[in-house]
Amino acid sequence: MRTLLISLLLLTVGTTHAQVTYTSADSLTICRLLAKADTKTTTLWFARQFLGVPYVVHTLEVNDDEQLVVNTRQLDCTTLVETVTALTICARQGKHTWNDYLTTLRTLRYRQGVMDGYASRLHYFSDWIRDKQAMNIVTEIQSPNPPFTAVQCVKVDYMSTHSAVYKALKAQPELVPIIRQQEQQLTGVKARYIPKSALRRSTKALRQAVKDGDIIAITCNKKGLDIAHLGFAIWQKDGLHLLNASMIHKKVVLEPMTFYQYLQKHPSHTGIRVIRLK
Repeated sequence: MRTLLISLLLLTVGTTHAQVTYTSADSLTICRLLAKADTKTTTLWFARQFLGVPYVVHTLEVNDDEQLVVNTRQLDCTTLVETVTALTICARQGKHTWNDYLTTLRTLRYRQGVMDGYASRLHYFSDWIRDKQAMNIVTEIQSPNPPFTAVQCVKVDYMSTHSAVYKALKAQPELVPIIRQQEQQLTGVKARYIPKSALRRSTKALRQAVKDGDIIAITCNKKGLDIAHLGFAIWQKDGLHLLNASMIHKKVVLEPMTFYQYLQKHPSHTGIRVIRLK
């Protein structure tokens, strides 16, 4: 196994694309996990491998020009979901090299899988869902009703109205109109979701609607935003829980409280959208 890992690493580092930012620790982690995996390896198995990794924001904002950033040593809720999803896709397809992973991560992170500057990155998760559905990578679960009794009508403008807090938009103000146009195209999109009140009890309908390893996108009523947080669903004896990169715990954790209890502590959170890998 050790020989295989070293061979994979030496082979792939030499062929890394110029527009990639990573460390040898990152490539070693990815190659090690893919070497252990097979086509039946689950999303939650990969997610559990990152438990305890520190929560750090803005890990993608490290370059003046957009690059594909790989950072397995520091994660936020979005990069955890991207990292684990990319690993799962590679494993299911029997792909085990560093370059396989880079290609898959790029496909997930950017509009139609094409990296073409900062504006090509999918910044709003509703946009990510829509784009990856169009690429036949994921399906958003929106039935049955119940528990999908609520409808979110997306209305986003946070990035364009708060451009000064984004490093790239502050440095390149000419990108703001592009981001605003993307927001306008996304605004009005509707999706059914499960209101947080419906998570109080582990009903048969809820267990059938949400599966272990599903991506959970927490809807919110914050002005200009669509999704407040991301993670993975995991069922335990006392109900549904969330595996996530937590700002509160400052690391990747499996929340000890049930998902319903977790949502009750966040008044702006309204419910959950459910996304499943095809």
